[in-house]
Amino acid sequence: MHILFIGYGKTSQRVAEQLFQQDHQITTVSRSPKEDDFADHLIQDIQQLDLSQLKPVDAVYVLLASSRNTTLSSVEAYQQTYVDSVQPIVSALKDHPVKRIIVVSSTRVYGENHGEIINDDSPAIPSDEQGKLLLEMEQLWQQAYPEQCVIVRPTGIYGTSTARMVKLAETTKSYPNIHWSNRIHIDDLASFLAHLLHVERPEKSYICTNNNPQPLHEMILKIQRELGLPELVLESDRETGKRIFAEKEDESGFKLTHF
Repeated sequence: MHILFIGYGKTSQRVAEQLFQQDHQITTVSRSPKEDDFADHLIQDIQQLDLSQLKPVDAVYVLLASSRNTTLSSVEAYQQTYVDSVQPIVSALKDHPVKRIIVVSSTRVYGENHGEIINDDSPAIPSDEQGKLLLEMEQLWQQAYPEQCVIVRPTGIYGTSTARMVKLAETTKSYPNIHWSNRIHIDDLASFLAHLLHVERPEKSYICTNNNPQPLHEMILKIQRELGLPELVLESDRETGKRIFAEKEDESGFKLTHF
């Protein structure tokens, strides 16, 4: 099977390597040069994508990261990266026999922020402009590929660096409230994305998370204790964030490695 990756960052690289080991042909599209010798790499602007010279593409992964163009606001960057890119990619793929297209979105499409429980059956009701744009992107992809499209909504991705959490542990003296954090290890996310290629009748969308929501202050406090740092003080028991659980992930036959 010939598999195309549009956007080729740390997660895509892990998925591509797994699929290459399963004897699939890999082609990638990104804005900068890549060095993996198991894939063919194209450097292209996705707004002007040209796939006419590729051999027929059977499956596509879309994993885009918001533009870092400092002249754009966050909302403008989301519009450009996620929404405005759909039509150029669809046009570039029109002559390819795509059987499955897996699009990575985000649980930002769920706007709840008072400790609510969210699962795959929860309606996506964004509370900010970025979440609305991600949901619009999902809908555009589903309209373009109603039978082939699978949307994946990961929670916070961890596993590439502990620097951010250590910095929080070093600098956090108090925390204003109980804020629920939801995470998925990057290797589990990559394995789930690779797994979805082979699910015979996938759902239209999946949440991808480790099903272990935790208050962020407790995660920081644990590191503070491990490093012998001063321990933070929790200021109130007010809840923010949401507790996210993936049910369809497990029903697909996928098993997590990191909990």
